Amino acid sequence: MIDIRQLRTLKAIQDAGSLAAASERLFLTQSALSHQLRELESTLDAPVLIRKTRPPRFTPVGERLLALADVVLPALRQAERDIGKLNSGQAGRLIMAIECHSCFEWLMPTINSFRQHWPEVELDFQSGFHGDAQDSLREGELDCVVTSNPGEHEGLCFEPLFEYESVLVLGNGHPLNERAQIRPEDLAGETLITYPVDAGRLDIFQHFLTPAGVMPARVRHTELTLMMVQLVASGRGVCALPNWAAAEYVGRGWVRTRPLGEGVWCTLQAALREQDRARPYVRDLLTTIRETSQRFLDGIRPVAMSD
Repeated sequence: MIDIRQLRTLKAIQDAGSLAAASERLFLTQSALSHQLRELESTLDAPVLIRKTRPPRFTPVGERLLALADVVLPALRQAERDIGKLNSGQAGRLIMAIECHSCFEWLMPTINSFRQHWPEVELDFQSGFHGDAQDSLREGELDCVVTSNPGEHEGLCFEPLFEYESVLVLGNGHPLNERAQIRPEDLAGETLITYPVDAGRLDIFQHFLTPAGVMPARVRHTELTLMMVQLVASGRGVCALPNWAAAEYVGRGWVRTRPLGEGVWCTLQAALREQDRARPYVRDLLTTIRETSQRFLDGIRPVAMSD
């Protein structure tokens, strides 16, 4: 008999493009994933995957199962939402703040999807937040804060969304493009272009420059990621961005990127009040963010959510 777990596995292989990436997304070992496939093929007495193809190719039987997954898995998610509404009531409030400036473009389509399934939930945003959004969350002014800098606030919890690498963005003619990786001291003579927030909340300072005791020669601020990249492309300085945010501009040929040291990996998180974390619409929002980000953002790594 075909089960939901096997359909999710096939869908993850299709979306991730490889068995290794799918096993990471599902938090399984590759051997466990392969065992699932063998078990399914034994049940059906037919292969579902053409082995040793990159990206993976599915047999006609596998294609039929994927078509089934496209119907069953969304229906299951919707049933879970409906049950949550029946158990807890449909109405609620989610006022969010986004501390990560570059999150806004990808998060908005995710929220639009969420609104379709939870129309009774009041949903609003405060973007480009400059104050202590986590204090406002604790005091009830906000209901969720997207952040890469979890603080220590009584009554708050932090749900991981995904891991990303912070990379240095360079103009095409910048001499640091010759380096395989960037050292902190390489930035001592550079103009670093950042968002207008406290340096202690920026990945490049928190995880790279400050531990090495290095400061750039100059710091320049801008609100917009696009403006930041244009300044870098025109030789006005360098900047650090999440790998997925930089990928679009690298693809256009505007700029190049280099890793910070051996790689600076950070976790984007959702800060919540403890009493709200079990609300069905909150859990569904977090699941939607994680699923959408894995599908559409380049270079990120999945992380497990708490139960």
